[in-house]
Amino acid sequence: MNKNAFLPIIHGETVPRKNIPRLAMPDFRAAVIEAVRAGSRIVSLFGHPVGDSQIELMVVLADDARGALATAAAVVGENDGKYPALTPECPQAHWFEREIAEQWALTPAGHPWLKPIRFHAPYPAGRQTCFSSGGNPPGPGIADYFRVEGDEVHEVAVGPVHAGIIEPGHFRFQCHGENVFHLEIELGYQHRGIERQLWKGPDKKTIHYIETAAGDSTIAHTTAFCHNMETLGAARVNVRSEVLRGIALELERLANHTGDLGALAGDIGFLPTASYCGRIRGDWLNMTAVLCGNRFGRGLLCPGGTAYDLDATAVKELNTRLDAAERDTTNAVELLWQTGSVMARFEETGCLDAEAAGALGLVGPAARACGIPRDARQDFPSGIFQYSQIPVSTWQSGDVFARAFIRWLEIQRSIAFIREQLKMPAGGETQGKIGPLEPNAMTVALVEGWRGETCHVALTDSEGQFEHYKIVDPSFHNWFGLAMAMRGQQISDFPLCNKSFNLSYCGHDL
Repeated sequence: MNKNAFLPIIHGETVPRKNIPRLAMPDFRAAVIEAVRAGSRIVSLFGHPVGDSQIELMVVLADDARGALATAAAVVGENDGKYPALTPECPQAHWFEREIAEQWALTPAGHPWLKPIRFHAPYPAGRQTCFSSGGNPPGPGIADYFRVEGDEVHEVAVGPVHAGIIEPGHFRFQCHGENVFHLEIELGYQHRGIERQLWKGPDKKTIHYIETAAGDSTIAHTTAFCHNMETLGAARVNVRSEVLRGIALELERLANHTGDLGALAGDIGFLPTASYCGRIRGDWLNMTAVLCGNRFGRGLLCPGGTAYDLDATAVKELNTRLDAAERDTTNAVELLWQTGSVMARFEETGCLDAEAAGALGLVGPAARACGIPRDARQDFPSGIFQYSQIPVSTWQSGDVFARAFIRWLEIQRSIAFIREQLKMPAGGETQGKIGPLEPNAMTVALVEGWRGETCHVALTDSEGQFEHYKIVDPSFHNWFGLAMAMRGQQISDFPLCNKSFNLSYCGHDL
């Protein structure tokens, strides 16, 4: 990495915005590409308005091996709104540059497949739209699609309306018989404009928007937001609050991993595990309700600490529930590994190798299943994870089995972590005071949610308000990984592969 091109960031601290290097666009592009080739990865890449008519691109890079973050910025040319795309030489930038083009109507020249990802009009500070249709971009479902031409090649369109009560998304397959050549994923049906609602905050509604950014990841997103608020507001958080946050985060992981293993079993018709895990997921959710009265953890976290504490009676109840849920989960999940027909469907299905996963910048269990030991709890620890770490679980095969087995390894380690944290002594404050937010500052929070790295970037203005607030849900990094995993697969394997990633539609469509 060209050290002179980037400003180092210490995770959990603020940096003055005036210190962020502002590079010429060609230098910015070259520096980012060089840094990624040297082993860094793009955590966040976004645009925000500066002055009356300019858009500044800002990147946050992570060097996982060193636990180091860095940032730099560049203003896109004011006259034509074009800049040379990073994507041809840096595939990690692909989805980010499509988002930037849509939000700010900039044109990353040379981008191989420039189309909207959420299908909304450019933000008011943006330029005129860069999409070929003119005016607003086309709506989802009527955009141009990649096509494979040839004898007997055909298209299969799935969604956005699916069987069951699930979120909407459109999947378009280019197939030869049952064999998938290419999968194009089209989202945007869940776009709610949450990020825009965060600008000029924080206010009374901000915490609600954060908690509902991705409903099954309430704790992960709210923890990241609280870290940013506490960093900017110079708050000291009591260790007891950090313990409660850590317990809640791992309960969120347990509920969703257990539910996913049951759903994977259901996708191949293995009903014992599917039935058991559907019920056991509720047991894990009910433990979060013991913490705060809400099964998804809403209302538990607040800037400065937590709104609830655990007394001795609640700790005893959680330990009893934990023992029962561990026993039941173990019995249900071990049926998977002991059944040959299950292994025949899981193994060598939806394979993705470490090279592809690294090039795409995958995070979470999807990356760890390819042998990449990427985990923010270890690489960029915050809160209780600075003092009590959970070993990183990895596997090498990169297939459905690996993505399933990683969940099982993490379930066991999360249970051990919670059991240890419940030994904390009673008493102590759970809420600290937040001071005025530091003006003209930047801070970054990384939290390892159950899907993977959850990134929140806050930029404050001269009044200490959010001039810009950027959220990157782990699904944003991983959707294209699902598309790559389907290449060469049978189309009938799609439900199984899709569930093995289990990405969020609404977490993507912010």
